[in-house]
Amino acid sequence: MFFDGYGYHGTSFEQTYRCYPASFIEKPQIESGDKIIMPPSALDRLASLHIDYPMLFELRNDAAERISHCGVLEFIAEEGMIYMPYWMMENLLLQEGDIVRVKNVTLPKGTYVKLQPHTKDFLDISNPKAILETTLRNYSCLTTGDSIMVAYNNKKYYIDIIETKPSHAISIIETDCEVDFAPPLDYKEPEKPVASAGPSKGSSQGEEVPAETEPKFSPFKGVGRRLDGKPANNQSAPVSSSGSKDKQPAVANGSVKPSTGSNSQSTARQSQGKLVFGSNVNRAPKETGKEAKQEEPQKKEEPKFQAFSGKKYSLKG
Repeated sequence: MFFDGYGYHGTSFEQTYRCYPASFIEKPQIESGDKIIMPPSALDRLASLHIDYPMLFELRNDAAERISHCGVLEFIAEEGMIYMPYWMMENLLLQEGDIVRVKNVTLPKGTYVKLQPHTKDFLDISNPKAILETTLRNYSCLTTGDSIMVAYNNKKYYIDIIETKPSHAISIIETDCEVDFAPPLDYKEPEKPVASAGPSKGSSQGEEVPAETEPKFSPFKGVGRRLDGKPANNQSAPVSSSGSKDKQPAVANGSVKPSTGSNSQSTARQSQGKLVFGSNVNRAPKETGKEAKQEEPQKKEEPKFQAFSGKKYSLKG
């Protein structure tokens, strides 16, 4: 009955089985790799075929149109059944007892693989490279689109395979493969546009503020000082008063004729040998006398400069 229901056809191995997770058999070590457990009849058929070693297989879920690849660990499963790691069943969207098609394939040796962790916690491991190398020793092949599981320190880390070269499925047995990492799925890039917009606004505001608060230039706001130490108002006060005194008679007198007449009278009186108080003729010499008196103390206060008044010295000693 087995051969009627699960007969082999052709020169290649292709068979359908019902899949179950590793928890159904006492083989928990297969959870840390990509190898499955097949029935003894599969070994008999594979031994009669001229297949390439190591044995690699294609797993296909026709219902969900999902494909993955794996190796084989042992041939001790019940007939019509295979056991596989649970993470592989999740990749293929398989439930317990679902039908999966197994076919032997030959995969090229990988030269490049790009991995992407699901969480940033994997990068927090002290040496993730060493952990990954140790884990991949239990794997025989990698397929683009799969999510492998890395167990470390009682915690499971899932990693997506987003790119493989030279094919979408590669063999990693006895080969030097370059490994590259992509940012984790939960990684968030810093908001560069917001951070760069802030300083630009601040700089523009900083440029506008000085333009508004720039002080206006007003010349000659300082205080005038005299070199002789006297207050600067002493000289301007007499000038303004004298100017006002000179102007007041001109404004008070309605015409110039009376002033000329008084001058002629004063000159006539002075010619007769009489003194007349209040005449302009007598004021002029008094004012000139005052100005002379003011100039004399200024001349006295100025120190006289005497050149070459020091002692003499000779360079000869």
